[in-house]
Amino acid sequence: MAKPKATSPFLSGRRIAPRPVRGSVRAADLIDQTFSAYNAARLREGCGLFAQRMLEPDVTVGVSLTGALTPAGLGLACLIPLMKAGFIDWMISTGANLYHDVHHGLGMPIHEGKPTFDDVALRNDGVIRIYDIVFPYEVLLDTDAFFREMLKAPDFQRPMSTAEFHWLAGRFLAARQKKLRVPPDQSVLASAYKYDVPIYTSSPGDSSIGMNVARRALEGGAFSFDVSADVNETASIVYAAKRSGGKSAVLIVGGGSPKNFLLQTEPQIQEVLGIDEAGHDFFLQLTDARPDTGGLSGATPSEAVSWGKIDPSALPDTVVCYCDATIALPLLTAYALARHAPRPLKRLYRRREESMGTLRSAFEAARRGEGLSKRAPADYHDRLRESAPAKKAHAGLRTHSAFGGTTKGKPAIRKPRKA
Repeated sequence: MAKPKATSPFLSGRRIAPRPVRGSVRAADLIDQTFSAYNAARLREGCGLFAQRMLEPDVTVGVSLTGALTPAGLGLACLIPLMKAGFIDWMISTGANLYHDVHHGLGMPIHEGKPTFDDVALRNDGVIRIYDIVFPYEVLLDTDAFFREMLKAPDFQRPMSTAEFHWLAGRFLAARQKKLRVPPDQSVLASAYKYDVPIYTSSPGDSSIGMNVARRALEGGAFSFDVSADVNETASIVYAAKRSGGKSAVLIVGGGSPKNFLLQTEPQIQEVLGIDEAGHDFFLQLTDARPDTGGLSGATPSEAVSWGKIDPSALPDTVVCYCDATIALPLLTAYALARHAPRPLKRLYRRREESMGTLRSAFEAARRGEGLSKRAPADYHDRLRESAPAKKAHAGLRTHSAFGGTTKGKPAIRKPRKA
């Protein structure tokens, strides 16, 4: 029988010869030893990337969260332990996940059910269904009442970023938990307040929290979400991490608007603010979304490179695992906690002004032509050409044209080809 060419680079992967699975095996060992192919292998690669590279001391980890994960218990089981261990530095979540998190935080009942339940009968019985999760309608009413009461408090009588809103909400919830004798580790919001993990929402009106904010506005309340602050603060977190010599990692659970809000930090830095940067350094996504339908949820990290979202040199440090997040996230959490020691908390919420100061300084410098991104707005380059001192200082500047291509000293305009 002909022997395979052992020197072929295509045969450099480890040999598939797993040990028999035993009842005593630990989750991390199971992943390392038996997840050898298909999306099991992608999950193993993702676990290794997260525990070995993304959790290095100089890496700032941002997490985006979509899907009804907190009602399924993944906030309690995964997100809170990861925050406590210093493995999540900041987050972007749907408002719905944070709203449903408060059910747990207030000790309200959420039950396992069946996806085959009769929904008309559920409505008649006053029961809400999220696929195979069920809870009383009163849970919604009581959670709404909690937020309406909170929005009348003195701290909420002004515009603010969603990070500040969620931090204050976590503090308000933690105080309520103490009265109700609910353990503080029963809520993502309360834990994020405790560990100073800033949480942003990319679409704050798209949830029951936003709906109650809208009701309060009709009552004459002064609170509103400052969405521009969210865009700039998230960009500043990434830029400050990179400017200090560190790296930026993204863990994307699901996809949707939070995924884009996490990734758009780099185009905001490079394309809009004109600051020189390369892109995020690590990318790990757990998703069931396909790339071929054109949606952002399924967009690959290589596609993100074309937008400036991911550093081209970082593509080897990207993994997409096509798997239900309710399966993959607990396994990733168990693996990380088993394979990596806790990290010191970065407490980025308390460093927001410092990070914004770093971003503002870089923005003003870019407007003067200093540290200018190759992807900077055209008006920045126009200003440099109009300024004689700047023209001399930047004689070798290569300018990007709106028509594509680059040229030295003036915009490149492509002439139409002859027929």
